[in-house]
Amino acid sequence: MNEIQKDFPILNQQVNDEQLVYLDNAATAQRPTQVTTALTEFYQTDNANVHRGVHTLAERATADYEAARRKLQKFINAKEPEEVIFTKGTTDGLNLVASTYGQQNVKAGDEIVISITEHHSNLIPWQQLALEKGATLKYIHLTDDGELDLDEAAKLITDKTKIVAVAHASNVMGTINPIKQLAKLAHEHGAIFVGDGAQSVPHIAVDVQDLDVDFYAFSGHKMMGPTGIGILYGKRALLEAMKPYQYGGEMIGFVHQFESTWAELPYKFEAGTQNIAGAVGLGAAADYLTEIGMANVTAHEQEIVNYLLPKLEAMDGVTVYGPQDPAKHTGVVAFNLDGLHPHDVATALDMEGVAVRAGHHCAQPLMEYLGLTATARASFYLYNTKADADRLLTALQETKEFFKHGSIETK
Repeated sequence: MNEIQKDFPILNQQVNDEQLVYLDNAATAQRPTQVTTALTEFYQTDNANVHRGVHTLAERATADYEAARRKLQKFINAKEPEEVIFTKGTTDGLNLVASTYGQQNVKAGDEIVISITEHHSNLIPWQQLALEKGATLKYIHLTDDGELDLDEAAKLITDKTKIVAVAHASNVMGTINPIKQLAKLAHEHGAIFVGDGAQSVPHIAVDVQDLDVDFYAFSGHKMMGPTGIGILYGKRALLEAMKPYQYGGEMIGFVHQFESTWAELPYKFEAGTQNIAGAVGLGAAADYLTEIGMANVTAHEQEIVNYLLPKLEAMDGVTVYGPQDPAKHTGVVAFNLDGLHPHDVATALDMEGVAVRAGHHCAQPLMEYLGLTATARASFYLYNTKADADRLLTALQETKEFFKHGSIETK
């Protein structure tokens, strides 16, 4: 752990005169020096536009870009690199599917099934598609344990269902959802399954072939890569049948005055100059996680959650949301302090050097379902420790004392 933490110099600083404890990893993770070095080296030695250029820098940049694609293919075990499309992130990838596959295949009277826990990125595209097409949008709800109700899912997914879209892991409660079972249910009724992997790919091993998902989107910045880069995986047969998402350079085969043909996969969906350096940085992040081992990342986070949850639940006035079994949990923990708005809690924790997020977490239907307006959310990653969990607990206790008595005891 000491060696890992050395790779993240941003963590070695004080905030409000306290040593920083960064627990906002579900929003964005920090980058190791291996990623920032890869970005710097690309810009200083290989920077050029990719494809078609015949000069040396263009050829090197193209090689770097395509090498990154192959790294991500291997990281999620896609069948071939042509099934890996570079996007701006999860949101971009999900909108691509809704705007292409959805527009081509959903009609009035069809059904789209999602879950009540979805991030807005995996909700609004389907909501708007259903409204435009006259389709029905259905929601899978939760069991008393805070997990997706699979019995309800089996009833909601019918022969009218065309798309099932569910997050692999909740960004609010950390719940790891059984998307392999949901994909199987979808396929039994002739529907396709779309997975939101934003909160899963950074934390658990993902094998898209084993999951048998049809599409799967995730973001680079949540797995320690750069911002503005992500991946959409899609099965080749589906991608080949889809229209382009955007038009312009790079995505064409040949352009005539009144008609055009499109490039082969994956370039048909990569119009314009892509975030080349971002792809290189994302490849470096995949290398970093592969070297550590995703099984080790998962085990480390579960150890912290297993340590934290009983202590957090035992604290007077604290309500924790989501499953209590660490095996069904990423490092995301949502909670509230009685009588305090989550924004006040987050501000007070920040004064103690502990960075958490507060709000509806782009999951307002889930908040309404739980009868809440917002929660505080602590999210752990591979560089966090049990000592960080203890700092959170101590800061929460001091926050309670402050709002109860109006002052915090001098350290």
